[in-house]
Formats: sequence, structure tokens, C-alpha cells
Amino acid sequence: MIMEVAGPTMRKPSFIDLEPPSPPTVKCSRVSSACPVFRRRRNQPAALHLSRQRCHYNSSCSQSMNGCHLEQLWDTAGRGLAAVQTVETRTLPAAITPALALDTLNSAIHDLEANPPASSSSSGIIRMQVPITQQIEAIEWLYAQNHLLPRCFFSGRSHSKDDGTTNLILNGNGNGLHTPAQQNLVSVAGVGSAVLFTHSHPFSYNHWKSIKRFLSPKCPLIRAYGAIRFDARANVSSEWEAFGSFYFIIPQVELDELEGSSMLAVTIAWDNDLSCTFPQAIRSLRTTMSQISSFVGKLRKEVSRTYIVSNNHTPNKATWDRGVSRALNIINTSTSPLLKVVLARSTRVVTMDDIDPINWLASLQVEGKDAYQFCLQPPDAPTFIGNTPEQLFHRKGLGISSEALAGTRARGGSTALDLQIELDLLSSPKDDREFTIVRDSISRKLEYDILSALHPTPAVCGFPEEEARSLISETEVFDRGMYAGPVGWFGGGESEFAVGIRSALVNKGLDVLIYAGTGIVEGSDPSLEWEELELKTSQFTKLLRLEVPSRPKVPNLRRMV
Repeated sequence: MIMEVAGPTMRKPSFIDLEPPSPPTVKCSRVSSACPVFRRRRNQPAALHLSRQRCHYNSSCSQSMNGCHLEQLWDTAGRGLAAVQTVETRTLPAAITPALALDTLNSAIHDLEANPPASSSSSGIIRMQVPITQQIEAIEWLYAQNHLLPRCFFSGRSHSKDDGTTNLILNGNGNGLHTPAQQNLVSVAGVGSAVLFTHSHPFSYNHWKSIKRFLSPKCPLIRAYGAIRFDARANVSSEWEAFGSFYFIIPQVELDELEGSSMLAVTIAWDNDLSCTFPQAIRSLRTTMSQISSFVGKLRKEVSRTYIVSNNHTPNKATWDRGVSRALNIINTSTSPLLKVVLARSTRVVTMDDIDPINWLASLQVEGKDAYQFCLQPPDAPTFIGNTPEQLFHRKGLGISSEALAGTRARGGSTALDLQIELDLLSSPKDDREFTIVRDSISRKLEYDILSALHPTPAVCGFPEEEARSLISETEVFDRGMYAGPVGWFGGGESEFAVGIRSALVNKGLDVLIYAGTGIVEGSDPSLEWEELELKTSQFTKLLRLEVPSRPKVPNLRRMV
């Protein structure tokens, strides 16, 4: 089910504002080329409170790089700094290869350093982009930059040209090369951080205002990509520490994959009030650019086969059964308001060989044509990847859409079997109850603030929310981290977030944490719900070989004597 709502202003402070209170100088300029413009539908987030925000401007992509690590303080009224003075996009002449695009950008950086903008003594953000006439897959470009951190990747669902999704308009490039008039943005990969927003405190309205300072509807490709924890109130385990309560970056260097072409871009941001100067930002960007590989090879979209040494579930099957039975007892109690709770499982898979997270994500991408793919990795941290079918929301201006998603079945081996499974899913009373809870909750919440209202949805938490949260915290003994949290991007006039399910945290060693959850409602069966977890986890594990072969049995010689 897809719902669409457009219209009135929110009733309380929300993330719906499109323009900053103190308008900056905003430009979308061109150098012998036209500017990109965007089209799309839908809407954005909501409110909370906090007094302290940590920002990293132009922070390093590798251990050898130096950047600005700053503390941005908020006064007691929760007001942050004004919008940056300049927000600008410059489109340069098109190139025919990534190497030539890189050369063009390096020259543009040199020119920018020699002729700084008027706001170089205050604050600003400038994006410079070079169209590339060949289509470069963003995930292959990211794989070629595997030594640069932080990094991010976001790919929307496959779509038709007339479905209202993001379109890039390029009318020409000033280089005598034809560029299609309208191209869908397929996926985005980025490395380094022109601006990095992260904190251990829960994501709040003030945090969003801090991000919004660097965004403008007139520069739609300046975006902050990242994710938010499922539950910022829960204890943070060691594997999730580097992500904080939320983690968003505006990449320093970015490859935008379009339908039929692509675009390489750099972004530079500075703010003298926060002791991060324009020259510092230039130096940081130059250091990152010196490490960018212009050679992008074809990526084999399959994981190198390896043996699974161990496969440990938290909780195990017996503990899972007890937890589900307890949840059902509460749901079936007439005095309990709880209608649904989503219980999750963490599976630690240890392999004989390292698994490259980008290669693994590319393998998932082959099967995930109707899903979002994402990747987020801070420096010196695991990589969070996912292949989620669930949209949290997509907004453009005052238009907002969200989805209600519940119920899972394995595909059949034929069209006839698929139709039978579809009929079974549609006629299942248990799945109908689960879906109705999700649909009705989202419908009610769309009347108010968006991000804080929609997350967490009953599809990943339960209903009512507080009762479900409480039961989850009592039952689950692992940290969900950003699993089932919002994953996506904020733009100046458009934002899109998916729900971070069907996801995994790939560690640097030989182990991977795979997360999966299932909704418990009246009529649920613990064993069937466990089978659903196995089905969801198999999306990742089926790409690997099975267990280490067992040793041949040695006959008992004593008995033979």
C-alpha cells in the first residue's frame, strides 16, 4: 500500500521548513553548462530537543588526513548558528571518462583556491560537478576507492521514467557533447566528509537544523547521507560506538550514477565561526583528491565463496520460543493494550576468509531491484550495509508518501506457485492483522510531524509503540544499533529514508552480524516466526558456501577387535 499526503503546515516545530531563517546567498551556476534541477514528490521529519551538537568539518578520509573536529554549542533556547552564507553548485564542462573528470575537478579546485568566494572569510558550501558521458556504476566506483573513509552509498528502487522519482535535468555541457535532457538518478557513492554530523545524544530538531544550514532547494545534490539508531535510549555496544546516535555526511567526493551517464563531484564546506577556515577545507579536499582512483573496473557482483566456520544466533531457538510465548501471553491478555511487537535476532557469522562489504552489497543489488541498497562506514569502524524493501518516507516540498509493509513469504519456483503464495499471504488472518496495524498507525501519524512520528513504525517495533519498545528492551539482549532505524538522506527541498532492515554489520575481521526481525501478533507461532527469520537471514548467507565440511567418521577400532 502506498499513501500520499500533501498540504497543510505542521502544527508544531518540524523538519518541514524549506528555507533557513536567515537566507544565505544561494547560487546554482554553470560553466559552459546548465545546472541540474530536480523533480519528485513527497515530505520530511520532526522534533525533539538537545543542547549540544558535535560537528566534524572536512574531516579526514584516512588516518593520514587532518580535518577540523569541532564542538558546536547551542544556547539554552536551542538556537544554533545561522545558515551558511553561500550555498552554490557549479556545473563544469562534461568529460568522457572518470580520469578526465578528475582532471577537470582538480583544475577547478586550483582556480577556487586562487579566486576564493567573497564568503571565504565567513562560511559556505560549494559543490563542483562534472558530467561524464558514460554510465559509471556508483558501487563500482566506490569499490575502487576502498581505502578511503568515511564512505556512503545509497541506491533507490528501480523505477520507470514517469513514476515521479528523482530526475536530473542537463540541457548541455558546453563541450560539444550531447547529454540527455532528462535522466533518473540511480545511485550515489561518496567518500570523505565535507561535513560530518554525529553525536551520542538522540537525533533532535536542533540536529536537523544544524544539517539544514548547509542545504538549499536550489542546490538539490548537496545532501547529507546517513542513518539513525533504532533506539537512541538503548545501551550502545562496542560494534556500534563509531556511529553514535546518528551519523550523517555530506561527502567530499561523490559519484552520481544516472541512467545512461554519470557525474563526478566535489564539495567543500567551511565556517570561520567554528574555526574551520576556507584554506583548511581546500587542503583537506586536496588530500582526499590525491587518493581518488580514476580507474573503475567491472565488479563481479558475487561474493567470493567461502566456508562458514560458525553461525551463532542471539537469541538461540529455545530462548526465542520463550520470548515469543511471553509476548503472546501479554498480547492475549485482555487488560494489555499491546497488539503487536517486533522481536529481532542477531546472527554472528564467522567465515574462513574476509568478506568485502561493497562486493557483498553489489551481490545483493543484483536481486534487490525493488529494494533500497545502502552502505555507511565511519573511519575505523564496521560497515553497515543493507538491502531493504521498506520505505519510511519520501518527501518533496509539502508532499509526503510512506508505505505500510508487513508479512513475508519465500518466492515460489514458478509463476503459478508465486500466485498461490500471494493468495495465501492475502488471505492469512494473522498477516492481515499485522498489516492493518501498520497501515492504520502510519495513516494517523502522517497528520503530524514526520520522522519522529513515523519512526519506529509498527513494522519494526510494534503497537502501541511505548509498550512494544518496553517489551523489546526487556526481551532482546543485543544492540540493534542502526538496524531497523532510518537510513537515507536529507536534501534542501527533498529527502528520502528507508527502514534499515535486511541489513548486516560487516566487521574488519572474519565475522559479520546479520539482523532480522519478525512481527508477533495474535496467532503467531514461535517456530514459524523462527523460519521467517531464517528466510530473511538467508538473503545474505545464501551468497556464501555452507558449513565447513565435516570430517569423515573414523571407525571404532576397539569394537572391531
